[in-house]
Amino acid sequence: MILVTGGAGFIGSNFVLDWLVQHDEPIVNLDALTYAGNLNNLRSVEKDPRHIFVHGNIGDAALLSDLFTRYKPSAVVNFAAESHVDRSIHGPEDFIQTNILGTFRLLEAARAYWTGLETKSDFRFLHVSTDEVFGTLDADDPAFNEETSYRPNSPYSASKAASDHLVRAYFHTYGLPVVTTNCSNNYGPLHFPEKLIPLVIHNALQGRSLPIYGDGLQIRDWLYVKDHCSAIRRVLEAGRLGETYNIGGWNERANLHVVTTLCAVLDELQPRADGKKYSEQIALVTDRPGHDRRYAIDARKIEAELGWRPTETFESGIRKTVQWYLDNSDWVENVTSGSYRNWVEKQYA
Repeated sequence: MILVTGGAGFIGSNFVLDWLVQHDEPIVNLDALTYAGNLNNLRSVEKDPRHIFVHGNIGDAALLSDLFTRYKPSAVVNFAAESHVDRSIHGPEDFIQTNILGTFRLLEAARAYWTGLETKSDFRFLHVSTDEVFGTLDADDPAFNEETSYRPNSPYSASKAASDHLVRAYFHTYGLPVVTTNCSNNYGPLHFPEKLIPLVIHNALQGRSLPIYGDGLQIRDWLYVKDHCSAIRRVLEAGRLGETYNIGGWNERANLHVVTTLCAVLDELQPRADGKKYSEQIALVTDRPGHDRRYAIDARKIEAELGWRPTETFESGIRKTVQWYLDNSDWVENVTSGSYRNWVEKQYA
């Protein structure tokens, strides 16, 4: 039995679904079901007895204690986080509560449980983090590696940096068997449409503008979500305790290039009724405060130590992603209704 937190969100739900295909070991899935957590992501396993869903928050110490006592997990995989930079700018407190205090509560519950185990080597705690904790790069700077200093530039990345430091401290202070992963920008199925790729797909099909911050030349390394999930499984299985592993896609692309690529794939798979190109909907908008210019992940450590590399290219992953959204319009309609739609229209009117 493993305990997954945030397992109804984008990366977490992909991990849960892939885990249940790859393993017989059951999952306890704890998720608060905030705006980005969606039980529809898990419809295919709702009757699978190996998937036990618990509605709750990682900041609830009593609930966490009960889950550890009842299910006795062999591992924790912590995906639970507030994760959108724009939202952190407009409302940072939720990020402090979940990403810092929530991680602290989870670490404390895990430490209490682990301390009572007869065979302590049978447990590990994997903390999932982001490359945004490293700050920004210039065009000719080397990519982030595991020794890069932390320089977070948004409330989101600062809160994730703090959580990473807590996880590290619990290893060095208490001996809690932890590993941390720092990933680049994920994309793929089940991605809530506020991030660049799903937002562009949704807006394009709705005939709306395709907003790109600033000049659109901000560079990110893009990682297909199922590649990320396979990397996490590998780190959970064989990663060295106390270590961090960078997980990247080796796919640096400027945001403008990402959007024009999406438009070209949409032109092919679902052309506009008026015969025009989706790229005509692109609109450059005012850049957001503190917008990092470039992220790039050096993922050689995980390849050298654990033999992992991504299997998807940017082009193959983007095509799979667009096709998934075209094939799952009911899912998109569900998550873009109500409060989320109001927020999007306010942000990107």
